[in-house]
Amino acid sequence: MRNIIREELEILKPYKPGKPIFEVQRELGLDDIVKLASNESNLPPFPSAIKAMEQAIREVNLYPDGGCVQLKEKLAPFMDVPQENIMVGNGSNELIRLLAMAILNPGEEVIFADPSFVVYPTVTRMMNAEAKVIPLVDYKHDLDAMKAEINENTRLIFICNPNNPTGTIMSEDEVDDFMNNVPEDVLVVFDEAYFEFVDDRCFGGGMKYFRQGRLVAVLRTFSKIYSLAGCRIGYGVAPEFLAAAVDKIREPFNVNRVAQAGAMASLDDQDEVNRRVAINKEGKKFLYSELDEMGIGYVPSEANFIFLDVQKDCLEVFKDLLKEGVIVRTGEVFGLPTTLRVTIGTMEDNKKFIKVLRKVLNK
Repeated sequence: MRNIIREELEILKPYKPGKPIFEVQRELGLDDIVKLASNESNLPPFPSAIKAMEQAIREVNLYPDGGCVQLKEKLAPFMDVPQENIMVGNGSNELIRLLAMAILNPGEEVIFADPSFVVYPTVTRMMNAEAKVIPLVDYKHDLDAMKAEINENTRLIFICNPNNPTGTIMSEDEVDDFMNNVPEDVLVVFDEAYFEFVDDRCFGGGMKYFRQGRLVAVLRTFSKIYSLAGCRIGYGVAPEFLAAAVDKIREPFNVNRVAQAGAMASLDDQDEVNRRVAINKEGKKFLYSELDEMGIGYVPSEANFIFLDVQKDCLEVFKDLLKEGVIVRTGEVFGLPTTLRVTIGTMEDNKKFIKVLRKVLNK
């Protein structure tokens, strides 16, 4: 049979998610499993969100609000922007793809860091655009090198801040300098999925530039701090003309009824957000202390995960951890074969991870 797949898709590989708990249970016959692989929250959704979603389940015979109007009505004052600037998607991943579809023509250039979020090269290739991939320096975006790659053919720049998988951020001064050198017709997407966890007051978030009227999109998610990863719902802001273009090409009813209900209820409970930020900070402090004691290097993180170097084949360490019921993310997918990315879990989860890590590294 003749191959009819578009040529630019031939080199793409399907996204490889973290190993699911049920699969480990089935393969290894384990019951006590801790998943620290996918930067999810190991806490359940907010109580108010669970109640709202339970009610929404009773109404799933009906299509959801196709324009996420009620959610946008809540997000507008929450973000202090007009509703016309708000985008809502099936996870912020969908918004990344839709933005690329809205502006990229074949042969135009996209700049992003490496390693960073794996969706950036996928959407670039999907649109038959050219990727300018800039290696991290000291696990951070090399904004000077990214700036140097901007030319008349540059159309889109992705800034993952905090960066996934390293957890590093860029300061406001660094981003200011970078943005001062970006032409007004180049879209800069600030991917801020983990911004709620940032503790460093120097953080250079993207909303500043949106309020200046720059051509930027700022993307955020309900998957992390709000514990709604399984619902797949993200949001963001962009200039009105760009948000309108995204609305034209999104799938009808792209965000399901249960997800919208959970998101709206979650926004009303910022006290719970603050409590979970504190839990993450406490867990991070514990893991830093234990890793320091073990002599394991790690990248100081402003997110809900830690990137660490075990100085051994990460695949072998992963397999040994898995046998003990701990699932982590291996670094070979990021081109760093002795590293692991570990989600900060509950204190019980964190203690189990450290106990098992000591065991497998000392065997």
